[in-house]
Amino acid sequence: MRSRASHRLSRRAMLAALALAGCSRGGAQSISRPLALDPLPAGSRLEALGGLLLSGEALGFGGLSALHIDDDLRLTAISDVGHWVTARLVLREGRPQGLAELRTGPLRDGSGAPLRRGYGGDAESLARLPGGGWLVGFERWQRIRRYRDIDGPGEYVEAPPGLEFAPRNGGLESLTVLRDGRWLAIAEKLYPQGNEALRRAWIGGPGRWRRIAYRPEEGFDPADAAALPEGGALVLERSFSIFAGFGGRVVRIPPAQMDGAVLQGEEILRLDGPVPRDNFEGITVFRAEGRTMLALVSDDNENMLQRTLLLVFAVLDE
Repeated sequence: MRSRASHRLSRRAMLAALALAGCSRGGAQSISRPLALDPLPAGSRLEALGGLLLSGEALGFGGLSALHIDDDLRLTAISDVGHWVTARLVLREGRPQGLAELRTGPLRDGSGAPLRRGYGGDAESLARLPGGGWLVGFERWQRIRRYRDIDGPGEYVEAPPGLEFAPRNGGLESLTVLRDGRWLAIAEKLYPQGNEALRRAWIGGPGRWRRIAYRPEEGFDPADAAALPEGGALVLERSFSIFAGFGGRVVRIPPAQMDGAVLQGEEILRLDGPVPRDNFEGITVFRAEGRTMLALVSDDNENMLQRTLLLVFAVLDE
């Protein structure tokens, strides 16, 4: 007799297959539905364009933990249960309307075998390589894999020195490739010399890693990073407490800071007030309709009380 868990997984797999068939016919609404956002406060450097509420049943899983959208509106995301998602973001007059052409599948090891949920498949960060291909950062088993294609086998690359000392659930949440080709990596809860005001970070790449540090706001942890076209980066920070729930903010690190010893960003967005609160774990920057945009995705932890949200903003002070 199959267990209830097996039955749920089989049902999710069936729904994901049905969603795929529906997307090929243009059924974006089966995957997501639009979500209106209230305007941001006067003087904000961003404009809230809208969001999508994604269907976990259509995806077949939850736990989205990192996000990339390219300038052709191709979306790629990974889940901390060892899966990937690709789709096309549908905009209408710059506002998100849905996702189309949905594809999903398991992340794979070097032999092409699917990674297992849990210790080996806890994917937390995603970066696009300039020449094509992907970097995926994992925690629990702290490592980075490089994928030529997101649905193909992934080979090991040299991880930042000392990453192996990160806590099981405090590893490489943030990973991006800067405009100059250097990789920026930030651990969620690895404290340099025990200083809990800082997080261990690295810049460079295989064979040229340099240890630096990142300073989040007190009570916040770095959750993801995205490179900016001019050479800097955005860092998504999040917080959680039993009484206040989830919080978050987005900060901008200018290019000049990248050669320093400690990175500290300027806040450009507080995930509070008119912005829905949730467990936001992924951030990406892209160009569309002549504007620079950023998008955020939340991790629902496969919890019925949480949601998978995709929020889209436009940068005003270009």
